[in-house]
Parts: sequence; C-alpha cells; structure tokens
Amino acid sequence: MLGDLGTAGLTAGLTSASLTVLLWLRVALLGAPARAARVATVVTLLAAALACGALEAALLRRDFSVRFVAENGGRHVSVYDTVTSLWSALDGSLLLWLLVLCGYAALLARRRHPRRLHAYAMAVVGVVTTFFFALSTLAANPFRAVHPVPVDGPGPNPLLQQHPAMGVHPPLLYLGYLGLVVPFALALAAPLAGVEGRDWLRIARPWTLAAWSALTAGIALGAWWSYAVLGWGGYWAWDPVENASLLPWLTATAFLHTMLSGAVRHARWNTVLACASFVLVLLGTFLTRSGAVASVHAFTESPLGPLLLGLVLLAVLASTLLAARGDPAPPSPRTPPLLSRATAVLVNGVLLVTIAAAVLIGTIFPLLTEPLTGARTNVGPGYYQRTAVPLAVAVLLLAGVAPAVRRAGDRAVARRLVLPAVAALATVAAVGLISRPGLPALVAFGAAAFTLTGLAGQLGSMQRRRRGVRTVRLAAVLAHAGLALVAVGVAGSSAYGQAQERTVRTGETVRVSDVSVRLVAVDRSAGNGRMVVQARLALTGDGSDRTVAPRLWYDTARDTAVTVPRIDTGVLRDTYVTLLAVAADGSTATVRLAVNPLVGVLWLGAALIVGGGLLAFAASARRVRRRPPPSVPVDPPTALRVAA
Repeated sequence: MLGDLGTAGLTAGLTSASLTVLLWLRVALLGAPARAARVATVVTLLAAALACGALEAALLRRDFSVRFVAENGGRHVSVYDTVTSLWSALDGSLLLWLLVLCGYAALLARRRHPRRLHAYAMAVVGVVTTFFFALSTLAANPFRAVHPVPVDGPGPNPLLQQHPAMGVHPPLLYLGYLGLVVPFALALAAPLAGVEGRDWLRIARPWTLAAWSALTAGIALGAWWSYAVLGWGGYWAWDPVENASLLPWLTATAFLHTMLSGAVRHARWNTVLACASFVLVLLGTFLTRSGAVASVHAFTESPLGPLLLGLVLLAVLASTLLAARGDPAPPSPRTPPLLSRATAVLVNGVLLVTIAAAVLIGTIFPLLTEPLTGARTNVGPGYYQRTAVPLAVAVLLLAGVAPAVRRAGDRAVARRLVLPAVAALATVAAVGLISRPGLPALVAFGAAAFTLTGLAGQLGSMQRRRRGVRTVRLAAVLAHAGLALVAVGVAGSSAYGQAQERTVRTGETVRVSDVSVRLVAVDRSAGNGRMVVQARLALTGDGSDRTVAPRLWYDTARDTAVTVPRIDTGVLRDTYVTLLAVAADGSTATVRLAVNPLVGVLWLGAALIVGGGLLAFAASARRVRRRPPPSVPVDPPTALRVAA
C-alpha cells in the first residue's frame, strides 16, 4: 500500500511538474493569469511531500516489501537512524532532493515580481523539477516491490549511523544546492523578459544569501562529521565529493560579492557566476550519483550517470546562449579606479573562480585521463595545497584590504593599512620565534592577523559614525572574521598536529607531546546486529585524568567494520584517540593517539561565516519586502520577439 502511494505521488508530481512548465510559459508569452500556474506548483510540492512521507512511513513501519526499505532498513536500527536513512542511499536521497526543490519553487511562485521575469524563471525551475521527477519515477524509483519479502534488512551504511549530524548535514546541503536554482533561473529569465541586471539581482539577493548560508553550514557540518566519525583525525581530504560541494560555494561566494557591491557594470559577470554556481551543483550531482568517482561520500554506481551528464550539458548550453545576449541595460562607460571597492570585488571574484577552476581540474582529472591511459590517475592533496591554498590566502588578504578602501581613489588607504601590516608582521615574528611552524602556516597566521586587524578597524570606524553599524556591514565583518579564524584553525592543526600509532598490551602507554593514554582493558559485546570491541584507555594530559573508550564495531548485516574514535575536546586543542585493531585474544590493541591544536577555532570561524550570511539574508529580505517590484510592461508580442 505504501509503495503504491509513493508511486502515485511520483507520477502525480511528474505530471504536475510538466504542467507547470507549460502554464508558466503561457503566463510569460501570452500574459495569462498566473493563478493556475501557482496552483500547479503547489500541487507538485504536495506530490513530492506525499512520496517522501510514504517512504518515511515504509521505513518506520519496516515494510520490507518496498525495495528501498529492504535494502536500507532494518529492525535493529534506531528510530533516528531510520528517519535519516531516507537520504542514506541514492533513490531516497532523490526524494529529499525533489522535496527541497519543490519547496523552493512554491516559495518563489508566491512572490510578486515582474510578471515575465517571474514566469520565465518559474518555467526554468519547472524544467529542472520535471527532470528530477522523471529520474526518480522512471530510473530510480524507491517504491518498486520486492518478491519474496525479506524478514529483515541490513540497515543503512554503518558510517551513517554514528553521528547526529547525519540528520542535519544532507538536508542543509540540499537547501544550499537547490537554493542556487533561483538565481540561475532569474539569470536565464532576465534576457528573455527584457529585465535589467539591477532588477533581477535585487530579487536574487536574499535567495542567494539563504542558499549560501545553508551550503556553508552543510559543508562545515560535513567536515565535522568526517572529523568525528571516519577516524583518520582530519576534516577535509580533498575528496571528489567534498570538492563537489566546495565548487558551487566558491562561485556563489564570488556572485554574492559582485551582487552585493552593486557593480552593475559587471552584469554579464553576474550572469555567468549565477549560472556557473547551479551548473556546478548539477555537476556535483553527477559525480555523487553516477559512481564516476570513488569516495566514501558517494553513492554506488548507478544508471543515472548519462542522464545527469545530459542535464549538465543542457544547462551549460542554455547558460552560454543566454549569457551571450548580455544585459539589456547599457554598460557603464566608466572604468573603476584601481583603488576602489569595485576593483577589489572584481579581483576577489577572479581569485575565487580561479580556485574553483583548479579544484574542478583536480576533481575531474581521473575521469579525463582514464579513457586515454586505461588507468585512473587520482590527484592527491598536494596538488590542491600547491594551487588552491595560495589563492585562498590571497582572498583572505583581500578581505583585509577591502575595508580600508572606503571610496574610489581613496588616498588614505596606505595609512589605514599600516596597523594591519604591523599586526601581521608582529604575528609572523612572534609565532616564528616561538614555535617555527613552517612557511605556509606563518603566511596563513600573518594573513589572518592582517585581516582581523583591518576588520576591527572597520568596526571601530562604523561605531564612531553617527549612523552606527549597518547590518550588512556587520554581516560582512562577521563572515570575513570567520574566514580568518578558519585559516588559523587549518594552519594550526596542520602545522602543530602530532600523532603516534602503536600496538600496546594492558598497562602500556602511548604518548604524544604531554598527552598519554594507557590501555586499561579490552571489552567485547554483541547485539543489534553488531559485534563491538571497546578499548578502555586512561587519558592523561592538560593537568587532569579521565577515561576514553574508542571502539571498533562490526556490522554483521553489511559485513563492514567501522572505527568509532573518541575526541577529548579542549579550549585550544583536541585529543583524538582511535582504536585500529585488537588481537583475537584481547591481549593487545593498536591505538592511534593524535593531538590536534586549534580545531575548535576552525569550527568557531565556520559558525561566524554562517552567522554573517544569515544576518545579511535577514537584512536583504527586509529590504526586498520594503521596496516595490519594478514595473515591467507585459506585452506578449514583445515577449515573443525577445524569446525568438
């Protein structure tokens, strides 16, 4: 019954999504009322909710007659992990993807924007929605029946059952990814509707800020999950799927800066960035769901690859054709001075796009070389550290320079940069003399000090003005300060991190720096489809003694062994303990002890970036609500000529 209900929801969604495209085109081309198109958009959302609800109900009821439940459900799985298993595998994750996409479409349909721009944008969103409904209905239907019906299932991937972040991380990523469909749709619709760049950018601003904030939070939570679950002691491995989330974040960040700067002279640049951000989302979807790349985060090989690649190529073609039309508004004849915020924004955008290009090349390099050489050549972290990281430091320095440029041709810039430069040099000298972390870390620490000092000066300058601190400026200060703290966390954990791996007997000790762990005992237990081995270790360090118990557990249903590390979090450093192996008789255990400094600073920086994005979103949303939409006459013959 639940399988039939879910299939009915998918079928209804595919039908209504196709209908929304036609109805919104009718509004755009013929000036028809939008009521029917809005109703169809809401019906599509309800259909997606019905399909998601049916699959969640089947998971919770352990209805193993449904294929997805038989492959990913289990009687031994907790309620929380059962709920989150909806997005633990390919077919179910597509349902969540559809629900979020339809939610954005329904929200956009409710807004009152210039009619033709709004209608064309909704038609673009409708095309994307129709594609994913067709994909889920015809190629990745999770509701197919299973015969005979199994008594139990294996449960979701064991790695996805260990951390509460799994309930939030994928939904946040999807909110970020799919929120970028709105600026993409508006960018494609603007040339067709004859709308100027400043008008569609004003509409796109809050949508982009909301999506960017969600994507930032999703990436940070993913790094935290990797750090807390995978047991290797790191948080970013330059994994292809990690890179797939970083790529649209980089271009969306560049888009936000050009959009918020009000530099309409770069209107085509804005269009390219808006389109590139969502195209990279689609490319990441292809990489994640096609089995084209090997990753702990990727889904297994599926038949969706060619279809998703086709959508990527279609989006690239549409973006190229419409971006080539340019903005209907005449470009500004003035070239911004070298010392101006417009120039700083443009340089920032070029740097971010260059980083994205370097990461993209490294990510897809194995796919390009395999047909030529017959072997897959993977790109290691060293490539990204040599290409992307120096450019990221340049972006960080620019974040410190930009606040000093208060108006075009400002002659006082050099004077305002003296204090940040002194702070940077003092930081480099002090850190270099005390700890000698190496050149990359010294540069990162110096750049962070430069930027934080410049931002503090900007904040003080805003406080001294009679108007006080503007919300948007405060949001920018928070986000850029967060970026500097992330740089400190990454540099500190990379330069000062220490680790040792050793096999010990009961009573023996592993020591790293001033931290040690002593093996007390090895315990074994079984239940809920798992065989668990736990090492009780006495941890000594930071002037206190406590017990930590890293585990190894074996999932009998999926024939998979999983490490469960234990992290003792301190103010300035984490002590990270992993159990790697245990002798059959329990006489010895192989333990990895790591000391990771300043990781907490990284998480604080990520939180500040998200907070800055949300603050800017709130301010932008209020501004859009207060300002009436620009009037664009609805002239069906003109619309037809523009579209031709």
